[in-house]
Amino acid sequence: MRKQYHLRPTERGFDAWDVDRLIALSRGFPIEQVAVGAIREIDTEYWFQGSAEVPTVRKVVEHTRLISEVDLSHPIILSHDGRVMDGMHRIARALLEGHAEISAVRFPTPTEPDYRNCLPHELPY
Repeated sequence: MRKQYHLRPTERGFDAWDVDRLIALSRGFPIEQVAVGAIREIDTEYWFQGSAEVPTVRKVVEHTRLISEVDLSHPIILSHDGRVMDGMHRIARALLEGHAEISAVRFPTPTEPDYRNCLPHELPY
């Protein structure tokens, strides 16, 4: 699997969470069912937000390929406030296939980022 980070914009760049660490920390959390339509990020520029990356046809096709390859048996990871930290390609597939709900685990409290005020190209991939 490719190295991934969950990014959230800040005033000076992004805060970044290592998805491998999020998976390890959330292992054993109770799994809940979340309404796909209630996930607020599905109506945002999630994959391209705040980046210089342009959603070209090639980039959309790359995401389409990832969507087609995901395993819906793995729960998505939500932050304590319900924001997606990992699993947007699984959410996209669930949406595409018409699923009303998706399995999720949720952090009970805020989780500190691995990197603060960074730029995506500065992260170790």
